[in-house]
Amino acid sequence: MVRRAILDRDDQLAADDEALPLSQPSVPRSAEVADQWRGAGGRWLVWVARAIAWAVLILIGYRGVLAIVEGQGSPAAAVANQGGENSQFPVTLAEAYAMQFGQVYLSFSPATAAQRAQSLARFLPPGSDPQLGWNGAGTQHMMSEQVAAVSVTGAHTAVVTLLARLASGRLFELGVPIYAAHGGMSVSGEPALLPGPRKVAPPTTGQVTADQATETALRSQLPAFFQAYASGDRTTLTRFTTPGARVTGLAGAVRFGGIGNVYVPAGGARRQISVTVTWDLVPAGSPASGTVAAAPAALQMVYQMTVIRQAGTWDVQSIGASTHVLGPP
Repeated sequence: MVRRAILDRDDQLAADDEALPLSQPSVPRSAEVADQWRGAGGRWLVWVARAIAWAVLILIGYRGVLAIVEGQGSPAAAVANQGGENSQFPVTLAEAYAMQFGQVYLSFSPATAAQRAQSLARFLPPGSDPQLGWNGAGTQHMMSEQVAAVSVTGAHTAVVTLLARLASGRLFELGVPIYAAHGGMSVSGEPALLPGPRKVAPPTTGQVTADQATETALRSQLPAFFQAYASGDRTTLTRFTTPGARVTGLAGAVRFGGIGNVYVPAGGARRQISVTVTWDLVPAGSPASGTVAAAPAALQMVYQMTVIRQAGTWDVQSIGASTHVLGPP
């Protein structure tokens, strides 16, 4: 009887479930399908976006790990690192080192061969030729040298080019390879003899109209200025210079000998002129003033000056070397 009651109750629940949908409002089939498509479409877009994001993250991580493993960087970083390495080379010290070497290397004589070898040994790596290519014959003396250029080829290597003049008057260049590391240096190879700068002729300038009247006025004014310029008389120089001009003079190193050519181009109140001056050289130990019994040595020089017309006179603003092209004397 109990089992029968349970079966009767289950049958009643099933009947109620079958009757329930009939009591609910009906939903159109098309709306139900549309809702299903809208839900599925939104989920599809979300999954696509997630897939793209993961792909980008994986690609970025892969590129970063690859760069770290291979030690690769951007081209700009590589150039910067190369420049940083080259900038570590002690250029100033290498210049002085090469000049000291050049004084020994460019002077030789059979009488001082042993001393030369001993001096060269301070610059050369162990096992180098003690005379560094010299066959032991002939005599040569180096008169002067200057650093012409430095070519840094790496963090530890460079070539210092010297401009040297021999006792014979010849002028040439000498390339000296230098190796530097751990605060030390050596001449890492045999030097190379190179031709000195060749002589070139500057272009001739066209004739420019000269101001004859101003030239005449300056010819009478400039001798007193150059006398004060030779002696370094600041009080007198102030009378001939513009306020603030930095003209100090030669402090008695020469005496004023005379004025040659004066060229003044036409223009306004400010002109750039050229003046040829003759200086009498003061012998060593001779006082800066007084008479000289014998004719002194003299040098003729050309100055470029900037003069400004103020209160009816021409005042000197600056004085320096001229770019005047040399011509026949």
